[in-house]
Amino acid sequence: MNTDGSDRATIVTGCHLPDGIVVDVEAGHIYWTNMGVPSLNDGSVERADLNGKNRKVIVPVGATHTPKQVILDKKASKLYWCDREGMRVMRCNLDGSQLETLIETGRGDADSRDSTKWCVGLSIDRKHGKIYWSQKGPDNAGRGRISRANVEIPAGETPANRTDIEVFFDALPEPIDLELDHENRVMYWTDRGDPPRGNTVNRASIDNKPTEPEIVVTHLMEGIGIALDVPGDRMFVTDFAGSIYSARLDGSGERNFLYAQGNLTGIAYAEIPKEK
Repeated sequence: MNTDGSDRATIVTGCHLPDGIVVDVEAGHIYWTNMGVPSLNDGSVERADLNGKNRKVIVPVGATHTPKQVILDKKASKLYWCDREGMRVMRCNLDGSQLETLIETGRGDADSRDSTKWCVGLSIDRKHGKIYWSQKGPDNAGRGRISRANVEIPAGETPANRTDIEVFFDALPEPIDLELDHENRVMYWTDRGDPPRGNTVNRASIDNKPTEPEIVVTHLMEGIGIALDVPGDRMFVTDFAGSIYSARLDGSGERNFLYAQGNLTGIAYAEIPKEK
């Protein structure tokens, strides 16, 4: 749809609890994750043309457990995503080949019941070769965190025993999706937890990390998806109550321009040339 909610069209139906979405305008593709049913380990990743045609499963059912936010590294021709109950950060080539785990925070049924190990949102700082990801934690428990590590696993180490992981922010309510403003080196994220720190959009410099993140948007009903249009000085945010919001990057001018849309999750902003 357009950024004011007009000209809406359904382009893909019959997804298996879709969650994250990313657009490759240049190649004319959208990619999305299907969370599946958490207890069944039946997540997958699909691709289609911008109009929904030529739909194709690229990461088959069960190769990833409950995939959430997905991002595109166009330069490296890779997709990255967080696998919640799989407790890992994963990536693959754009055709689904070379599937690999980069970070593993837990393994097995007992660990998967510990939501502090659930990986949800992610972003990549290409300049310094760092990956950032959120671990949700229990509902409203203030045990969520955002961590970072090098994109590549250090030599001789594994996804489970990497020594280069550092905590970016800890004791957050329930951080979900991340989005990085590469130009200004600022990380934005949604938080599902209780007010005042939760139900918000937060931001923080990644080079000069403040003591506390800045809250720029409040009063969401369990914020999930976030997309930035940095040149246009605006963000787009979804929440689980079914609203889509727009606001300037500093949170001013907030507008709820679509509501009661069901449980909304991922959102992507893309500038698609008009067909001639």
